[in-house]
Amino acid sequence: MPMIDRRSLIAGTVASAAMSGPVLGQTISSGAFPLPAGFERFPIWPGKAPGGEHVTVQEVETLRRPDSGPDDGAFAHVVTPTLTLLRPTSVGAKPNGAAMLLIPGGGYSRVAIGHEGYNIARRLAAAGYACFSLLYRLPGDGWAAGAEAPLQDAQRALRLVRALAPREHYDANRVGVMGFSAGGHLAAWLTSRAPMETYQPIDAADREPIKAAVAAYLYPVIQMEGPFVHAGSRTQLLGPNPTAERMRAYSLDQDVSAETPPVFLAHAIDDPAVPIDNSLAMLAALRARRIPAECHLFENGGHGFGLVAPPAAPAPWPDLFLQFAKRHIA
Repeated sequence: MPMIDRRSLIAGTVASAAMSGPVLGQTISSGAFPLPAGFERFPIWPGKAPGGEHVTVQEVETLRRPDSGPDDGAFAHVVTPTLTLLRPTSVGAKPNGAAMLLIPGGGYSRVAIGHEGYNIARRLAAAGYACFSLLYRLPGDGWAAGAEAPLQDAQRALRLVRALAPREHYDANRVGVMGFSAGGHLAAWLTSRAPMETYQPIDAADREPIKAAVAAYLYPVIQMEGPFVHAGSRTQLLGPNPTAERMRAYSLDQDVSAETPPVFLAHAIDDPAVPIDNSLAMLAALRARRIPAECHLFENGGHGFGLVAPPAAPAPWPDLFLQFAKRHIA
């Protein structure tokens, strides 16, 4: 498996003179899997990610599947969390003044950055959104924060996307979050729980609120307890023998905040990995809190359908989401 080359990682300033961070336009290159045309990648932390004193893993990128193309990679053992930006103008679209943070899945053991990052970004950028795909750390790699390491990255990423609004010409109050599978768990964790500080502030970006205007959870892992749990994600996140209290604490249909933004859910009924009951449990929790929500259950699609073409997967969901977002992003 080829290891990612970080030779071209460069840090600088972002968003304003008052905030230190990455330089847009400077990419992190990989000889085996070059960044697709039009995308720009930058680290989310100035310097090393927090809590890595005992981390010894080496970051790798492989093809998501043996028959995948070169822009359908998946990262494991993430050491340098990044955001990868695709502007609407890069795909010939007119900006609509909004942005989306995309959180790919991978069972908390890898991050399917191509399938549920770049591909989705192209579709939403064509609709006018500035799209940021998040490459986040994984909980089993020895980070001091343990299970909270991915949440640290997601919180930092959302704050950066908001902080970049003046520079990238969108409204910080028109930023959405979309997550897939285990990335749907992380997206729900980020947006449906009352925000808690998971790391020490490091620059002006961290003064931004952890707040999204809209959220979308696609075939999400929601429950960490009960008969509908995705066991692989739970083991990666919580270890092989979590307590009942710990499983309940990480089940995101529990303790939904009244400040949760409007939520779009989509799931295939024939999903063999993450049962639709996860989405249904989240929908029930949102309804109990009177959070605006929309849930689409498709007959076919399996798990991880992303933008796979019909009849293998439900093609209309992006259009349904865009209509939902248009109603709720002011």
